[in-house]
Amino acid sequence: MERVAIIGLGLIGTSIGLGLREWSAREKRDEHDRLHVVGFDVDLTQQQQAKRMKATDEMSWNMPSAVRDADLVIIATPVGAVREVFTTIGDQLKHGSVVTDTCSTKGQVMAWAKELLPTTTNFVGGHPMAGKTQSTEAAEATLFKGATWCVCPAVKASEAAVQTVLGLIAALDADAQFVDPVEHDGFVGGVSHLPFVLSSVLMNTVSAGPAWRDMKLLSASGFRDVSRLAAGSPEMYRDICQTNRESLLRWLDEFSTSLQDFRSLLASDDPAQVAALQSFFTHARDARADWATAERTDGGMLQDTEGELNKSSLGGQVGQMLFGGLARRRPSLSNGNGAGEKSRPERPDRS
Repeated sequence: MERVAIIGLGLIGTSIGLGLREWSAREKRDEHDRLHVVGFDVDLTQQQQAKRMKATDEMSWNMPSAVRDADLVIIATPVGAVREVFTTIGDQLKHGSVVTDTCSTKGQVMAWAKELLPTTTNFVGGHPMAGKTQSTEAAEATLFKGATWCVCPAVKASEAAVQTVLGLIAALDADAQFVDPVEHDGFVGGVSHLPFVLSSVLMNTVSAGPAWRDMKLLSASGFRDVSRLAAGSPEMYRDICQTNRESLLRWLDEFSTSLQDFRSLLASDDPAQVAALQSFFTHARDARADWATAERTDGGMLQDTEGELNKSSLGGQVGQMLFGGLARRRPSLSNGNGAGEKSRPERPDRS
């Protein structure tokens, strides 16, 4: 039986535990589970919540004992805590063990792993592109189903260690994607970190005005959707910004340039500029539609946009016009026998 230690039992760590325990029970050998999952969190409230949810087989009350005999150690803490975690567990790790993480930034984490973890262990960086704004209580075994899970092996990581992490990802029904750590931080700086910064800037800007008390009574779904990320953890956001500063600064510079360009269009009464204003929104709409209708290799939607695209709305009509009905296709909610399982959508005949 393989022993897995999860350090950090927030939404991600607890969901990993739930998913691994389900997989382990499903894949029993000789009536024995395949894995024994041990959990630890410095926050006793989170640890107790994960225990009530049965996310682990046992809880450890200190970090060194949690990892001491583990074959696989998963660091699911905020990125700002990772250096201290590596320092604490370094001399307790089992010879030949595999260490991975779930942090949103990779360059700094990889550097800390190289500096602080013993050469007798293998580090394989990871980042599941899944989550919610809620914490432990919202954890679920299926959180990672269909999600992209970035994999960044250390230079000296063994092939067996990489396969171990790929096995973890497969057990959670996620899709592994190998990526260079520097590229990873540049990519997520634009599609993950910039959005929560902009959401927070929006929230701070409009709520600072003297009319906010009356304005918020008029807010609806548009404001709700754009401001949602501002509800995330301030500590987590701070740590992400600190460990991905260079990439985020570059994206902020590009965003600022685009915003100034838009301001210039808006301030002008020149008919050509008015036409350019419409082109600005057209380009954004088409780029959004292209993103929303991207497919996985199995034919399903890469993004969770099926419900959005199938609403009777202008967005749905635009998607149909642009993509010849692709936006209408979605997985069936029934397998034909009432079981309620999702089945792969049929592809139209393209011959």
